[in-house]
Amino acid sequence: MNSKQLIDEAVSLPVEESALVVGSLLRNLNHPESEIDKQWSMEAKRRLSELRSGYVTVILGNEVFNKVWSKFKE
Repeated sequence: MNSKQLIDEAVSLPVEESALVVGSLLRNLNHPESEIDKQWSMEAKRRLSELRSGYVTVILGNEVFNKVWSKFKE
């Protein structure tokens, strides 16, 4: 499999699987060793758990930006 085929297959994955692939590639390039990296990893896992459980709901980015921009227009 060449790079283009690999990329084409990777972009067709569901979002969570794509995130795992990206995370793995980034860890390979930037070996996380610091306490900050560990804390960010724990925070990301906590947030994902909250989303999956329904404790929090997703707000689309364009909705957030529309609210922000409407505040500046007032």
